[in-house]
Amino acid sequence: MPAPTAALMSLNGRIVPYDQCTVHAFSGVVKYGAAVFEGLRGYWNPERGDMYVFRLREHLERLRYGMRVLRFDTVFDVDFMADSLIAMIRANDLRETVHLRMIAFLDGDDELAATGPVGLVCGAVPRPRSKAVMDGVHVAIGTYARLGDNVLPPRVKCTANYVNNRAAELEAKRNGYNGVLMLTERGKVSEGSGACFFMVRNGVLHTPDTASDILESITRDTVIQLARDAGMAVHERTIDRHEIYAADEAFWCGSGYEVQPIVSLDRLPIGDGTPGPVTRGLRDAYFAAVEGRSEDHPDWRTPVWANA
Repeated sequence: MPAPTAALMSLNGRIVPYDQCTVHAFSGVVKYGAAVFEGLRGYWNPERGDMYVFRLREHLERLRYGMRVLRFDTVFDVDFMADSLIAMIRANDLRETVHLRMIAFLDGDDELAATGPVGLVCGAVPRPRSKAVMDGVHVAIGTYARLGDNVLPPRVKCTANYVNNRAAELEAKRNGYNGVLMLTERGKVSEGSGACFFMVRNGVLHTPDTASDILESITRDTVIQLARDAGMAVHERTIDRHEIYAADEAFWCGSGYEVQPIVSLDRLPIGDGTPGPVTRGLRDAYFAAVEGRSEDHPDWRTPVWANA
């Protein structure tokens, strides 16, 4: 089990103890799920004695986009949010790999159409690499369709959206799977409950396009760039569920999931039922980049302690 949440958090730019980082039970975030969030990673590099926050600016710009789409009165600037996050890491003296959580939420006590006041909270959970990253996961196609763009905005990491994901994941786990792959209302492959999907067929990487009701994932973009850096073709397109059964390899990725091989779907093995060479290569390239063991893409890494 992961270690408990770090003892200190950031609430509206102030460092506060974990048990004092609270909102009212009648706030908009509690009543209506009126919040947007980001999950980021901070990777500890023991050789360099520093933590690297991965693609910090891109995550914060996506959070700002979510605040605009939800019509929040306040859209925090990137520098304020970055400073709040880094200050929280330093206040906890975190020198290990962590999962970072940032939520912009509707505070106060008003009715459904309220747009303010807006709060911001940042916290951290120590989280080493999951066993699933190496061994892979067994996945099912879910019966809950991924919400469509005319229902709720799938490109926004809105807390209310994740009731859909949660229902799908709980169903899969009740049925003995590690996770779930969701389809669009048109029956095409969308994404997992918290990760974007890729498959390998005949040496080519395929992933659902942005019209497949996916989150425009930063980790997905990272994997695409790493694949192209390695000279691999990447096709972003509509994918049918039955294509996956014919895939040589499959995996999914996300800030929380990182890069996890999918070794079976609906109890049918993918390829030979073990993590394949393309997946392993992209997984290794990903960790080399995020942990600062590769000099490639230095703009992806924000050091925490170098300028403390």
